[in-house]
Amino acid sequence: MDLHGKVAVVTGSGRGLGLGYARALAAAGAAVVVNDVDQEAVDAAVATVTSDGGKAAGVVAAVGDSEAARQLVDAAVREFGRLDVLVTNAGILRDRVLWKMTDDDFDAVVRVHLRGTFTCARAAATRMREQGTGGRLVLISSPAGQRGNFGQTNYAAAKAGIVAMARTWAMELARAEITVNAVVPVAATEMTKTVPALGPVIEEAERTGDPLPDWLRRDEGLGTVEDVASLITFLASDASKGVTGQAIGIGGDRLALWAHPKEKAVAFADGGWSADAIAEEWAGGVGGEPETYGIPAPQAPGA
Repeated sequence: MDLHGKVAVVTGSGRGLGLGYARALAAAGAAVVVNDVDQEAVDAAVATVTSDGGKAAGVVAAVGDSEAARQLVDAAVREFGRLDVLVTNAGILRDRVLWKMTDDDFDAVVRVHLRGTFTCARAAATRMREQGTGGRLVLISSPAGQRGNFGQTNYAAAKAGIVAMARTWAMELARAEITVNAVVPVAATEMTKTVPALGPVIEEAERTGDPLPDWLRRDEGLGTVEDVASLITFLASDASKGVTGQAIGIGGDRLALWAHPKEKAVAFADGGWSADAIAEEWAGGVGGEPETYGIPAPQAPGA
């Protein structure tokens, strides 16, 4: 993949997955604007990218409001002359079960993930349309947004909304040749280490330097940050010009296309449905094979 001449903004790229995305884009030739709320993290990320031989500038900003989005786009144009790629990775967690989740817990996560994706994408799309040469919006979602996850009302709702925005914007920006896709990543990070079935395995691999076991990479689709970053590079490239409006999963050895919601089973009743008629129809008809929900718990072989 050759991204020379392209300029990318990666939100939340001071560490973790975001830094991995920034490094991969820069390694392919793109100039990158990295972003974090912490000045030290931004400085370290810029130093990492440049020490690898890439081009980078940094912006300290809390993603969420329009001003932060403007700063990111302005930095790309000021430092590198244009903007071609936006990766919306910034995020926070405030996990609580429903009855313990506060208004602040909910609002903080939705503000960064959902509103931050909206404000940054709006600013980027405006700039890309003015340039008239197309562009790429890569929106980071999550398995929690596709299936739900215990204790993550705020996070799951925001990540589901991000996929819905990707589908909508793919239609709205098609004439401007701006593609919009959602990425559903699974990787060994500090967050996944907190999962009891995964933490010890990830830490052992890090301690020994050995690869993650095959059952984790293939069966669970969980690998390294670098595994995920490959998809970001592809979606930023000219090779992905025909790919838009999709939710694409990646992790470990697994690359997947997530299905869009659709009617699974349909029944009809002349004149409409009464509650009693629905009850009679449900178990043996439309509701006979209900959908599963929640992210399946990882299972090591022999567990």
